[in-house]
Amino acid sequence: MFKNAYLLALVLFVMCFACVTNAVADEGALASESEAYCKSTATGSPTSPATIKSKVDAACGLLTSEAGAAFSKFKGNGSDFIFEGTYIWIHTLEGAKMLMHPIKHKMQGKNLMGLKDKKGKRFFVTMNNVVKEKGSGWVEYYWPQPGGGVTRKISYVKGCTMADGTRVVIGCGMYGATKTTTAGLEIR
Repeated sequence: MFKNAYLLALVLFVMCFACVTNAVADEGALASESEAYCKSTATGSPTSPATIKSKVDAACGLLTSEAGAAFSKFKGNGSDFIFEGTYIWIHTLEGAKMLMHPIKHKMQGKNLMGLKDKKGKRFFVTMNNVVKEKGSGWVEYYWPQPGGGVTRKISYVKGCTMADGTRVVIGCGMYGATKTTTAGLEIR
């Protein structure tokens, strides 16, 4: 009897380990797919602030009705939220825990309050402060561009309450922004 229980426990452990391993591999494959799709949508010019705001608003609408069940819609080939060489990400307002990042899946579940860019800016702190103070706004920092190196990025961040009551920050940024692109934007 003890032998059978031990064997059953071992089989269940191996099955669980296999499921977790497959899930991580699937997340990695989906992140690679999302990055490749993001690169394929790049236009060579910065995405307009109006387009970014529109996509963030649409993402908030989706999260307001579906909560985390909507996360899969932000990833992979053909996602409406991967466009013009950029993408949507979602992190919590309290603690900046990454909930969904289509390209950097290993960040998911991590608190990012201490993360600094190459100039020492704790940009997730700035993003959350902008949302707490104004509800939405623009933040400048340095971040890897899909398919390229670290570069200047200006992101629009907006607060949203998901259907399950979780308060989140939805962000989307533009790479290669010029003074013309950002004219009239208050950037922190």
